[in-house]
Amino acid sequence: MNDHALLDEKIRRLEDHLRRLGRILVAYSGGVDSTLLLKVAVQTLGRENVLAVISTGPVLPRDELDLARRLAEQIGAELLEIETTEMDSPAFQANAADRCYHCKSILFDHLEPIARQRNMKILTGLNADDLGDYRPGIQAGREHGVDEPMAAAGLTKDDIRVLSRRFGLPTAEKPASPCLASRIPYGQRVTPDKLRQIELGEKFLKELGLGDCRVRHHDNLARLEIPAERIAEFAQPAVRDKIVARLKELGFVFVALDLQGLRSGALNEVLKK
Repeated sequence: MNDHALLDEKIRRLEDHLRRLGRILVAYSGGVDSTLLLKVAVQTLGRENVLAVISTGPVLPRDELDLARRLAEQIGAELLEIETTEMDSPAFQANAADRCYHCKSILFDHLEPIARQRNMKILTGLNADDLGDYRPGIQAGREHGVDEPMAAAGLTKDDIRVLSRRFGLPTAEKPASPCLASRIPYGQRVTPDKLRQIELGEKFLKELGLGDCRVRHHDNLARLEIPAERIAEFAQPAVRDKIVARLKELGFVFVALDLQGLRSGALNEVLKK
């Protein structure tokens, strides 16, 4: 079976899985995975059988929320916005290595009564590649009986990007955008003020032309991760001075540029030692 035929087979598996469920609630973020899932679900089951639910808490950047709203409208999906209570959770605030477990547990606790009321099954956009990564949130989903149809169909991240292009979704080339709390090293407390500093810092870097970047929050130090091939450009005095000035306005005392460049899950590196 060639690559094209294999991808067609995977999408058929996904559609058949959705048909068996009948009515579904998508735990939606506006990211690459959940957006494709929402698109396929609406196409397969019809708008009346699909609900997208997004949490509008402080771990989601406002720009990402605005994009998620536009995407749901473009797809023709019903979107419900809820406020979850992870910032009230001492376990989430403590920011141990299982922080995502507590966050996802709280999310699914909020989704369950909505799903029951509408007679729907909760789905996430988990993909096959995620199964090999450190993702404690997966355990939370499974404890709540959440379905993972794209992983079950064998769809990888690359598959999802190819299919997103096929369906005309603007998320096809969208960089990964994990929640803002993922920028805070394990063991350092998550607070609304830190999340806001990170959000505004990354927004400023994007305004300077960076499509993908991270502001890692190390108390009074901001460690910037940008694509390695652009480090020299952003280390130039004129650009560097703008960045330093803005991040100091946001409350950081020191600003460092990580010479290893941007990499996914950088804060998980300490768990591997």
